[in-house]
Amino acid sequence: MPRMLVPYDPSWPAQFAAAAAQLAEVGGPEWVIEHIGSTAIPGMRAKPVIDLAVRVPDLTDVDRHRPALEAAGWMRGSGVRSHPVLLRESGGGERTHIAHFFPAADWDTVNQRLLRDWLREHPDDAQRYSRAKCAAVAASARGQSTYNAAKGPAIQEIVDRARRARGLPPVDASDK
Repeated sequence: MPRMLVPYDPSWPAQFAAAAAQLAEVGGPEWVIEHIGSTAIPGMRAKPVIDLAVRVPDLTDVDRHRPALEAAGWMRGSGVRSHPVLLRESGGGERTHIAHFFPAADWDTVNQRLLRDWLREHPDDAQRYSRAKCAAVAASARGQSTYNAAKGPAIQEIVDRARRARGLPPVDASDK
């Protein structure tokens, strides 16, 4: 079962800023780092895990910096298959941060960024997504679905709308 959703924590932007500063220090100077995921949406309930989107020149840059990233506490361990992901955990082994790496060529069409921007600009969809997340936790607790699968249809619908608004074709929003 996924970690329970918690009310929005106003410290999340500062937690993101600290993690972004650390990534920028060990990463390439051209890396662009943004806060994504539910913790980036003011007022939204979320799992207390900070997601970061990192724009790199190309994906080989992640491998080039991996030793420094691992020395700074970032590790592999995600089920995401569409792009490289590194995690940071607390001393107790719980995920605290997830860094998603995207090549510069794909940056403007990254679904996670499009979803974040759409939810910030469309409070009705943000509320709908929040309700879908709560329902997904309940479905997961009952053994009816995984958390990600249960919230997937809401994400797909919102991402499709965000992509359409930018003149982009629909794509599968799932990255697992």
